[in-house]
Amino acid sequence: MANLTRRDFTALAASAAFAPSAAASQAWDAGVIKHILPTASARAILLKVSFREPMQAPTLLVSGRRFEGEMTDTEGRYWRFLADDLTPNSIHRLELVQRRRRLCEAWTLRTFPDANADISSFRLLKFTCAGGLEGARSIGGIEAFRPLAIRQRLLERALSFAPDAVIANGDHIYWDQHAWLEHANAEIRRLTRETYDRFGYFDRTQLIFGTDNEALIKRLAAPQIADLYETRLRSVPCFFIGDDHDYFENDDASPDFVAFPPDDFNIRAARAVQRLYYPEFLPEPTRPRRLPGASAGDTGPGISECFGTLRVGSLLEANIYDCGRYLSLSGSAAGLVPPDTENWLRARTMAEDTRHYLHIPSHPAGWTAGKWREWYPDVLASEGGGEVVVSTHGANVSGRLTTEQAKYLWQPGWFAQHQRLLGALSSQRTRAAAMISGDLHAIGHGLITSSGDLDLTRNPVHTILAGPLGSSTAGWPSFARGTQPQPPHSVRVDQDYVPQEKNGFTIIDVDRDRMTVRLFAWREPDSVESIDRLEPFDTFTIERPS
Repeated sequence: MANLTRRDFTALAASAAFAPSAAASQAWDAGVIKHILPTASARAILLKVSFREPMQAPTLLVSGRRFEGEMTDTEGRYWRFLADDLTPNSIHRLELVQRRRRLCEAWTLRTFPDANADISSFRLLKFTCAGGLEGARSIGGIEAFRPLAIRQRLLERALSFAPDAVIANGDHIYWDQHAWLEHANAEIRRLTRETYDRFGYFDRTQLIFGTDNEALIKRLAAPQIADLYETRLRSVPCFFIGDDHDYFENDDASPDFVAFPPDDFNIRAARAVQRLYYPEFLPEPTRPRRLPGASAGDTGPGISECFGTLRVGSLLEANIYDCGRYLSLSGSAAGLVPPDTENWLRARTMAEDTRHYLHIPSHPAGWTAGKWREWYPDVLASEGGGEVVVSTHGANVSGRLTTEQAKYLWQPGWFAQHQRLLGALSSQRTRAAAMISGDLHAIGHGLITSSGDLDLTRNPVHTILAGPLGSSTAGWPSFARGTQPQPPHSVRVDQDYVPQEKNGFTIIDVDRDRMTVRLFAWREPDSVESIDRLEPFDTFTIERPS
């Protein structure tokens, strides 16, 4: 049974509670549960759960064993459940109870196999930018985020393919502070104030929990996370990566304000959202327990907030990294991730102890839209060499990406780190070089064959933009930035088409010899109903080197 996948089990056991597609079904009785987001490793399960009413002492039963919950808010509606010392590669029956009261119907979740297990196949689902308040509008009434019904329809179509794990790549929420409240465009400032007046404002002098700040986080995050996922992913291990908006800012830098690294309040607010709504990364033997953001007193030894590992026996390892919280501004020594994290990534890349390997940064390699917090110095400048254009938001601005103009406070160390990571990926002898990311509100694929003075042609780096669930017109790079994503001047990317500004997701099927990647995309004028029949617009394979 070592090679049994979730899809095999569904077919053999006909367990409706187990199949991810069934997780989207209304047949499952959620009881008093508002949302469940689980993650798993070989020997542990971690759940984040919100309830429709306050709980006293809920308990998680895992195959009959009891694990007490930990309250994560001050009202008793949000709880964390950690179950450890579990059997690897096993389907566990989960139940939530309070005393003798069953709180919802039982369901199942599978632990991952041990690192040396011989696994023949695995299916991964990935998307980005799922957050955003429903009904939010930008300049001219332009829709900012897709209605929840469309996001959920895309998610349910993705889950119909029965993935074995899900990676949600950043921008789980949007509630920018300085970037929107102090925007250079007066109309954006007005629209932001209009919305924030209804929800409330943070008091940055206060703690998060036990103050009005806690209530505000629940008001703004529940509609973007709990209302979107509900219990759809209860039987699929989830891996959530933070990105810029998860720290309550856009990645902006100017003489007046620099958004990253985030300040103390924004980190505390981001940690609060994670603590309430989605799981941290469980410990893995190959990931140092003292990486930045790991082993905090309120999470546990080896549990990481920013850097994660998805390990599927000897078949696949994926290393996941947040490119925002620990960004540095130290010139040639700067990085989007700290040195300890880079050392871990390079060591895991060079280990070559699985048949396939993926880098999963929150921010992509191979494309630029002229944003500040990119690996690259490219910036959008008006035609004729005029002023740098930071954002356009639909204005009639004609510009071009260039390196002839300086990008304010861009750090050369960021590109140097990019070079070291891509060089390590390409130097693998037994595995293809591949990475998948998000952030740019687009979907596509390219092959990086050179970068600066690096010749990567022996093992070129596949780079994939996973596709956004929640972005709408105001979020497309061509509207917000005045350009579609393009390869940077210093990087050669072979691509069959420009990344598409469409909603979508990516499914990766991993077997012993290759990874088969399917890209799914949707946008008007296609009907909303067509999402239910969505098929890939592009399919390609990433073969192991012969």
